[in-house]
Amino acid sequence: MSATAEMIKELRLATGAGILECRNALESTAGDVEKATELLREKGLATAAKRADRETREGVLDLYSHGDGRVGVMVEVNCETDFVGRTAEFRGFAHEIALQIAANSPRWLNVDDVPAEVLEEERQEARRQALADGKPEKGVDRIVEGRLEKFVQENCLLRQPYIRDDSKTVADLLNETIAATHENVTIRRFVRWSVGQEAG
Repeated sequence: MSATAEMIKELRLATGAGILECRNALESTAGDVEKATELLREKGLATAAKRADRETREGVLDLYSHGDGRVGVMVEVNCETDFVGRTAEFRGFAHEIALQIAANSPRWLNVDDVPAEVLEEERQEARRQALADGKPEKGVDRIVEGRLEKFVQENCLLRQPYIRDDSKTVADLLNETIAATHENVTIRRFVRWSVGQEAG
């Protein structure tokens, strides 16, 4: 089955991949847009893994103010070259990350950044709650792991569901950007301010 222009457009919007990549993915999946999307996401992961050791010293700072100046975000997103750093697609990605941070208030970039004592405290609290709720001892460990996973998803930027499409995470969006720009892209750091609260 040949890929129609409409199918290619839909796939490009979903993945950020190029026209030729979308056409090839659709042809290799017999026109199944969902399978083609998954194929391109996997390809994006492979591309991201290949580029992960490349240095990222160029990029942008995106500043975002929300709610009549009641919430502010600054995020630094890096890439390999100044050329990519100046593109509308790259800057758009940086802005999307700033919007994500404003909307969902992550505390850390990734799970590796969460202090061990914070994870342990969450683990103990989840265990205490499960036992207080009368859950059977043999199921408590599974409940604790589930609550820890939820904590990580809520508080780690890369693990959060993307605000515009909760079928993918911010990490998926990052990988799609790496595949689309053909460069390593990293979210280096961020800070979120809210009037009357400490920066986080």
